[in-house]
Amino acid sequence: MAIQKGDKKVIRGWVMYDWANSVYNLVISSAIFPIFYDNVTTKHFKETHGYLETQSLPDGVNVTVNFFGWELSNTALMSFVLSASFLCVSFFSPFLSGIADYLGNKKRFLQFFCYLGAASCMTLYFFDPAKIELGLTSLFFASIGFWNSLVFYNAYLPEIAEPKDHDKISARGFSMGYIGSMILLIICLVLIQTKTLEAKWCFVLVGIWWLLFSQFTYRVLPNSVRKETKEKGYIWKGFRELRHVFMEFRQTIRLKKYLTAFFFFNTGVQTVMLMATFFAKKEILWPVKDGKPDDSGLIIAILLIQLLGAGGAFIMSRLSRRIGNIRTLGISIVIWIGICCAAFIIKTPVQFYALAATVGLVMGGVQAMARSTYSKFLPETEDHASYFSFYDATEKIGIVTGTLFFGTMEIIFDDMRFSVVSVAFFFVVGLVMLFRIPKHERSDLEGVYE
Repeated sequence: MAIQKGDKKVIRGWVMYDWANSVYNLVISSAIFPIFYDNVTTKHFKETHGYLETQSLPDGVNVTVNFFGWELSNTALMSFVLSASFLCVSFFSPFLSGIADYLGNKKRFLQFFCYLGAASCMTLYFFDPAKIELGLTSLFFASIGFWNSLVFYNAYLPEIAEPKDHDKISARGFSMGYIGSMILLIICLVLIQTKTLEAKWCFVLVGIWWLLFSQFTYRVLPNSVRKETKEKGYIWKGFRELRHVFMEFRQTIRLKKYLTAFFFFNTGVQTVMLMATFFAKKEILWPVKDGKPDDSGLIIAILLIQLLGAGGAFIMSRLSRRIGNIRTLGISIVIWIGICCAAFIIKTPVQFYALAATVGLVMGGVQAMARSTYSKFLPETEDHASYFSFYDATEKIGIVTGTLFFGTMEIIFDDMRFSVVSVAFFFVVGLVMLFRIPKHERSDLEGVYE
């Protein structure tokens, strides 16, 4: 089945995968699971160290967990586990993408990692801090499933739409993802607040939601634009195809420079997004209810980020039409630098709400704009999955770097505030590199600069 660019039915199906999988990013990565993880590991730490459950820990005492005999900060351990998952994704996705391009079965790879991620989310229901190695294994595979599926999902964008529509469709996908994930988060919040279900049931709901709505995508997306005959040794031909794409990639000066800038500023974006909830849970003075910090305010802040993120993606898309993608990205990066600096000094919920609102406005926009800008810089090719695997590998290696850096800074300074403010380094370097991208390499890149 060939793909006709601009087909509204195919585009709607493609967008629906953002609606389906974004619940992982919100409920598992950003909201319910980080709060659940901090609560259960804190409770277990108090039980095993002789503190009462309602007793505040003395100054200088931080929550630690035993991981294969190592005593580590619970948040530092989380950052290291996420780093390991992203390292695996960055290593395997280029090879898998090369094979998918050669065989013409991107959709099958997309489905496999979707199902792996959804099933792993469901197994988080059994998370036990006394057996934390098993629980974090589920999180590890959920992360691999989510991020590897995005490699093949993103690769469809240049196949289903003309370059002039990439910004709009990319922003539409992110916005649909924000809206869909907010709906499920609100459902989870109501169920938890009314004590209808325990928080761990939300992880099962994420898996069901992801599986159910992804079927709309699979019904309309074909496997690939390519129709190769499967031959003996086709796996190695997939590797050779990837090598061929890499040789082409080396000759695209603008694409290489853009990916260098993207590596740095996206490292900052993803690190802040992954660790923001852990930071807020530890460093913000939330009201106390029944002897425990009230987490409802934190979830409201996360909902605020999502709500503004949906609008922010479209605002940046419209701004890019006026001043170009590169300048629009530059403005958002400057705002991100301010966010990191502000996080070092905020302490109250009201201050965190203001910061969360700012994050929301630039979070979705910078992701959508980064994806669509990359698709515009691609040379004429049918190897879209292979090219997007380089984009994805750059993103994941950056996240490995950022999360390792974040966890290491916390261990060195014993203070997450230093970890957050130090992330500004990645944004500064990314901003400098962004404006070193040459303006001319291809003649059909209208709207990228101006």
